Amino acid sequence: MMSWKFIDTSLLRVGYQEWNPGAKRTMVLMHGWPDSPRCWTAMVPTLVNAGFHVIAPALRGFNPTTFLRADTPRTGQLAALGRDLVEFVHALELHRPILVGHDWGARAVANACGLQPGIASHLVMLAVGYGTNTPGQTLSLEQAHNYWYHWYMATPRGEQTVREDGRAFSRKMWDLWAPAGWYAPEEFEATADAFDNPDWAPIVLHSYRHRWGHAPGDPAYALDDQTLNPAPVLSVPTLVLHGAVDTVNAPSGSADKEHFFTGPYQRSLLQGVGHFPQREAPQQVAQALLDFVRTHA
Repeated sequence: MMSWKFIDTSLLRVGYQEWNPGAKRTMVLMHGWPDSPRCWTAMVPTLVNAGFHVIAPALRGFNPTTFLRADTPRTGQLAALGRDLVEFVHALELHRPILVGHDWGARAVANACGLQPGIASHLVMLAVGYGTNTPGQTLSLEQAHNYWYHWYMATPRGEQTVREDGRAFSRKMWDLWAPAGWYAPEEFEATADAFDNPDWAPIVLHSYRHRWGHAPGDPAYALDDQTLNPAPVLSVPTLVLHGAVDTVNAPSGSADKEHFFTGPYQRSLLQGVGHFPQREAPQQVAQALLDFVRTHA
């Protein structure tokens, strides 16, 4: 991995990595949970060779991103992730970048597009279906079973686990969410260094509790929450890539979302791929992304 660069938003000092800064078109790659910007490593050379400026920031709570002030609430609510990205794009003075996100990052890029229409030229979501952020959403028994870790984190025992053994808890997700043997143990350990941040546990706990109405939101995001709920219809060209054997977000969760989009919309299932498409099938994901952007230039 390259060395980190930093830029301040209203609340954060965001750590990010950057490749090919002289290129005319920019892609911003947003990682998910539990992961880090390392998840994009195998894709970056293909994107750079295609002529793109590539930026991969660390989300709030993940090293090396930090809060500027000690008194800022450590909220993980999804509106905050979207607002963070809007501010990051403005801080770097990026002009309509392509926004690509996985897991939490997919929610961040979609929410950024909902909060500021026109902020992106294209939207790409990996492993997450649009319109699945609200507590009142329909949830199948299969998906409720997949979300066991959400319910666990709403309990005192789950809180203790996240605070005291967050690395082992996170590794359990890597073990369960994709076909066995998909990752090298040393890659998980290197990635998990991003979780050694004092803000990681409180943000993770708040994110999953707030998502289901088990924790109050930060009033600073009340207007953003209203804007994003119900999920706004988007006009940005959108690509959804979902692993066909994703065992945390069932592939059915991203199906039948066309009514949320007025512009070009494409969804593809990746056969044999679990919850981490950019890690499990990086060249397939990179090529699908590039093909979509070129087709809908």
